Amino acid sequence: MVWGKPSNTSMLQNQPQRHYGITSPISLAPPKDIDYIHTQKLVEAMESFGVFEDEEELNHRLVVLCKLNNLVKEWIFELGESKNLPPSVVENVGGRIFTFGSYRLGVHTKGADIDALCVAPRHVERSDFFQSFIEKLKHQEEIKNLRAVEDAYVPVVKFEFDGIEIDLVFARLPVQTVSDNLDLRDDSRLRSLDIRCIRSLNGCRVTDEILHLVPNKENFQLTLRAIKLWAKRRGIYSNMLGFLGGVSWAMLVARTCQLHPNALASTLVHKFFLIFSKWEWPNPVLLKQPEENNLNLPVWDPRVNPSDRYHVMPIITPAYPQQNSTYNVSTSTRAVVVEELKHGLAVTNEILQGRSDWPKLFEQPNFFQKYKHYIVLTASTYTEEHHLEWVGLVESKIRVLVGNLERNEFINIAHVNPQSFPGNQEHCKQSRYVSMWFLGIIFRKLESAESTKIDLTYDIQSFTDAVYRQANNINMLKEGMKIETAYVKRKHLHYFLPAGTLQKRKKQSMLNISQNASGLRCKRASSNESLNSSRDNHSRTPYNSSSLSMISKLDTSTAEMERNATIWRTNGANNREKMTHVPVSPVSKGISIPVIGSKMEAAVAIRTSGAPSDCTIPTVIGRNAISQLTTCFVQGHHELSGTQITNSKSAAPKRPHSPASKECSKRSKDREKVGFGGRNRLISSIDTSRSQRLCSEELPDSSSPVPTNGIRIIKRSIRLTLNQ
Repeated sequence: MVWGKPSNTSMLQNQPQRHYGITSPISLAPPKDIDYIHTQKLVEAMESFGVFEDEEELNHRLVVLCKLNNLVKEWIFELGESKNLPPSVVENVGGRIFTFGSYRLGVHTKGADIDALCVAPRHVERSDFFQSFIEKLKHQEEIKNLRAVEDAYVPVVKFEFDGIEIDLVFARLPVQTVSDNLDLRDDSRLRSLDIRCIRSLNGCRVTDEILHLVPNKENFQLTLRAIKLWAKRRGIYSNMLGFLGGVSWAMLVARTCQLHPNALASTLVHKFFLIFSKWEWPNPVLLKQPEENNLNLPVWDPRVNPSDRYHVMPIITPAYPQQNSTYNVSTSTRAVVVEELKHGLAVTNEILQGRSDWPKLFEQPNFFQKYKHYIVLTASTYTEEHHLEWVGLVESKIRVLVGNLERNEFINIAHVNPQSFPGNQEHCKQSRYVSMWFLGIIFRKLESAESTKIDLTYDIQSFTDAVYRQANNINMLKEGMKIETAYVKRKHLHYFLPAGTLQKRKKQSMLNISQNASGLRCKRASSNESLNSSRDNHSRTPYNSSSLSMISKLDTSTAEMERNATIWRTNGANNREKMTHVPVSPVSKGISIPVIGSKMEAAVAIRTSGAPSDCTIPTVIGRNAISQLTTCFVQGHHELSGTQITNSKSAAPKRPHSPASKECSKRSKDREKVGFGGRNRLISSIDTSRSQRLCSEELPDSSSPVPTNGIRIIKRSIRLTLNQ
């Protein structure tokens, strides 16, 4: 792709400028010759990442969309006949397909899916779309992998049409005929529609409005391609996980174009980082002033809606009803995004000064060297079909875990890596399909205390409960669906990551910036994952070994200790240690935990649910056996009934938002005290005959009961000691 200087530049400069946006532009300066050179180099740097489609691929998409549009017209016509509409009406009912998202904006990449909207007249019901239209699609040889998600926030039908993935939503308009020249930007189209149709129309309306509000579509599209590529490479492109999605990045780029209407893409990319690295959040980003409307639909307005005042990074859609496209963003994810924006500004400054090249902007960060502490989240199932559903649900709830962790008074940042990884084969024994996500944690620096106990039980357990509850409510929960959570230090990540991942990341971070640009692009293109996939392709790799064994080879004496585990206790008066020997079943039937000793620095991994039965865990109580950060917890012998032994006396400091401890007294009849190791322990069991919440002093639950459909869910405490 060649980016040349237009021949009519002087004529364009003399034309009066249209005003875009809610403020006047920052600069109307025309581009200089050096700007064209920088823009051409930017295009060359992007080409190796599959950002641009060739003419053949573009034409193939047009053919597929034309066929789909004809199918929609045929279906609506046939449905009109079956409902005995007059022949004169049936002949003119119309119906058509609209596109939105990256394809409509003109910034889709190779292999990307197409977001499409089916608009039908009033005689077509939503139930018809999810029944008769799906049946019609099933009879098309070119359509594969057809599945409907009718209970989604925006109900959608997903399928592959002649190799092109399509997400199709539906809207029914209260009109007799849907013509080919229908304009969806007209607000009156929303009158008398149900909320699901309004949500479906919103994608097209927002996309069309963005294109209408930028001064130069070509410069906007090239700039947006660069920013989307940068965001994906830097791991901050995911609305689901609390970062920014495609429409949010598009609106930020559009606002940059409004402020610099004559600038080329190379300048716009630099100005993008300059503007938003210094933006004073939570001041909202607006492309135009919100317009008054008498349709009485809910809109984003912090003056009226108290909940809108808590949005930390509002970017407001320009089409009515105006919404915040970044409502999933948390304080942690905003901090990560702002940090990356500042890094992008520094890099583009170097590039425009001639001290660096564009490939440096698209270098991937080394997430696994950035933090000292990590939480590993594992989702596993027995079958591939169940794994697709389970991973989708777990991933959609990870932002809940991030929110829980960042609200902990001892945690500053909880940063989730959007890329998932397959389970390491030696860690997978029972579950055949495993996906893992990694969260980097930054703990708050403590000034006075020598050591502080941190209780993550509520943070993590309320997340797992929310996932299981949602799965149970939509009848998804199947035997073998498990969530496991582990804390690990950076130096022990290789026990969880696939072989070679850490080494590859280290090599990438050490690449010489002065390398030949083309060679650098080729190396990255061959070694990194596809831009269009939010999850690693190997995340559903089947394994024949049994369930996750947490860092089982940190010490040569681990296997022997597992056969005869020792629970160490410390006497607070004289620091004497007493040993209680507990028999443990063979390794294949239990959990493998590293030996905890005073001479050994090790990460302790704790699984919060779905553990096998018959396991005993060696622990250390009351002493700092592991430097910097240790895990202090008490685990008992887990029987098949889901029984758990918890030491309530070793509870960590309460979180500000933790449930009140008064709940314990209300549920004392559900527990009994037993003697174990010279101390009383509380055994809490999950009663599958009724809904039950656990005591807040033990394992606090969120407001709704956990599923009680007979699938066993084991809960465990996670307590850490942070040393200064």
